[in-house]
Amino acid sequence: MTAAEQPRSGAKGPRRAVAARDRTRQPTEVRRRLIIDAAVPLIAERGYTSVGVRDVAAAAGVSVGTVTYHFDSVQEILSEAMVLHIERYYTALSEAAEHATSGAEALRLLIDALFTDDTDRHWRMWFEYWHAGEQGTDAAFTRGQADRYTAWHRQIHALAERGQADGEFSCDDLDGFTARFAALADGLALQRLRQAPPLTTQEARHHLNQFIQRELVPRPPAR
Repeated sequence: MTAAEQPRSGAKGPRRAVAARDRTRQPTEVRRRLIIDAAVPLIAERGYTSVGVRDVAAAAGVSVGTVTYHFDSVQEILSEAMVLHIERYYTALSEAAEHATSGAEALRLLIDALFTDDTDRHWRMWFEYWHAGEQGTDAAFTRGQADRYTAWHRQIHALAERGQADGEFSCDDLDGFTARFAALADGLALQRLRQAPPLTTQEARHHLNQFIQRELVPRPPAR
């Protein structure tokens, strides 16, 4: 090789395709997860209806054929991507609440985690998830949505129930409290994203904390 033919130090030439026999084949689940992980930021940035299979393939660094081999449709990719993101998010919330010393503290930690400078992306994903359900007729997807929302309600209910069992506060209607808390959180999240009217994360937290103080009556300390 002559000096002229040698690559310059630090310069990168065009990426060559790897021969099929030399490629390391990854397990199906690894490839599926790679594709799904690549779809999450696309949905958050562009919205569910603006992401196509070519976009996902480019983000994952695979061919369109690889994507269509592992998934039957774009909706399947995006649905699984949203489910993965939501499960990760609420798993982190559950772990934070479990380390709280009381039910009241757990609820405060939950509120703090729901509204931070980093949670707008989660809320965009959450609403895209529900929008996707309205657009499709997949019964399994619909059941999955219902299961996830039921789990979210169950988590709120358990934290309030814990505080009541520990004698921190009383509540005559824990089911009602749970439904109203979830609805208020969703409403504040939508207002936060739309900024109509403007809403800061601190204000969103304040509204939820005020709601808890009104709904869960503190018990006086035992004498």
